Amino acid sequence: MSKIVLARVDDRLIHGQVMTAWLQYTEGNHIVIVDDATAKDDFLKSIMSMSVPQGIKLDVLSVAEGPDFLKADHGNDKLLLLAKTPKAYLDLVDAGVSLDKVVIGGMGANPQRKKFYKNISASDDEKAIMQKLIDTGVDVKIQIVPSDGATDVKNLLK
Repeated sequence: MSKIVLARVDDRLIHGQVMTAWLQYTEGNHIVIVDDATAKDDFLKSIMSMSVPQGIKLDVLSVAEGPDFLKADHGNDKLLLLAKTPKAYLDLVDAGVSLDKVVIGGMGANPQRKKFYKNISASDDEKAIMQKLIDTGVDVKIQIVPSDGATDVKNLLK
């Protein structure tokens, strides 16, 4: 039975930290990107596909496609989920996808976001979404790479 080994928020999706540190740490063999804009963009999907090491599966899904895909059996695959924002994970949880933990890894600055913790920025809406995830029983942590200690978002939202 397939298993979600990591659900990570990273607005860069696939990049060096994901490819080296997190894939190795989790032993993931199937990356699943859940992002509406990326799922609609064939050029972006092809770039993502070229960025994945040989032997690692890749699926790029819209948020609406995510629940059915994640509830299906994918054999012994170890799924590494990637989304650009916490909202995608709240939508998945609201649709019945079981997530134990969401790791915030990369949320860069933009006009709607303010510094939240070190290099992580978040809007007020994103902070509220993180709190909703926590309220549903999802453990939300900030952790850039596996060798870093994890910071509990629950304590930062107080």
